[in-house]
Amino acid sequence: MNRILYTCLLVLACLFNAQAQTKPAKAKKAQAKQAAVKPSDAKPEQAATPAKGADAKPNEAKEPADGEMKTYYMAILKKGPNRSHDALTAARIQDEHMAHINKMAADGKLTMAGPFMDDGEMRGIFIFNVKTMEEAKALTEADPAVKAGRLVMELHPWYSMKGAKLQ
Repeated sequence: MNRILYTCLLVLACLFNAQAQTKPAKAKKAQAKQAAVKPSDAKPEQAATPAKGADAKPNEAKEPADGEMKTYYMAILKKGPNRSHDALTAARIQDEHMAHINKMAADGKLTMAGPFMDDGEMRGIFIFNVKTMEEAKALTEADPAVKAGRLVMELHPWYSMKGAKLQ
């Protein structure tokens, strides 16, 4: 089981890191270009605009820019202890599970989700874009399939490049 999880995480890391190697150069060029604008050279609208994160509270971490590393939270969905529902009930729970996924995605809290294509113990993953592990845990506990016992979720902090995507 741990070997499968490790392999899954390794594949995801390789996919994201492959793209990370192409984006940092663009991000660094944009940062260098922005830093090269002197206050006296700035257009009036640039001069009046505070730097990103300037109005953030002192104890609040600023949101990383695309191409920078960021902490996400990954949930590994596994078969739960209660999978003996009749077909109609199982279908209803699955529909509610999908509605929950779509709402989290629409709210910007879920970056990626999907099932594994085999019929193993691990059923799928969620990658949350939230500030804390507690928030990710609350979102997983609110999932109808978790509430019904059809799924259990194992949460892990996960570090990846912001803006990375599968291709």
